[in-house]
Amino acid sequence: MTAEELAALYARAFPERRPWTAGEIAALSAGPGFCVTTAAGFAIGRVSAGEAELVTLAVDPRARRQGQGRGLLAAFERAARQTGAAQAFLEAAVDSEAALALYNSAGWRETGRRSGYYARATGAVDAAILAKALS
Repeated sequence: MTAEELAALYARAFPERRPWTAGEIAALSAGPGFCVTTAAGFAIGRVSAGEAELVTLAVDPRARRQGQGRGLLAAFERAARQTGAAQAFLEAAVDSEAALALYNSAGWRETGRRSGYYARATGAVDAAILAKALS
C-alpha cells in the first residue's frame, strides 16, 4: 500500500481522530520505523536500543472482527524481533475495549498509565501503557 492509501485507511479506521497525512505515515514508517500491511490494515512500529514501540494498528472497519488485527499484531511482533527488539511497548486508550482485549489476549500486560492522554469530545481519557517480552 502507498502512504496515501494508508492515510485513507487510517482515516476510515479512526474517524474520531485527526487523520494522519501520507507524509506523516511515510515519516513514521522510515528508519528506525517499519510498517507491516495487509489488504485490510497496517501496523507501524519503530525499534531503538532493543525496544519496539507499536505506534498504531489500523484495520478497515469493514474487515474488523475477522482476525485482521491479530494478524497485524503478530506481524508487528515478528518484524520487531527481526530488528533486534527484545521488548515491545504500546499505548492504548482505556476506553478502547476491543483494542485492549486484543492486546491482552496476545500476552500484552499493562505496566502503567498516562493520565488524560487521549482527547475525546467528552473529555480526556487515560492511556494504558502495555508491554510484552518478545524474546
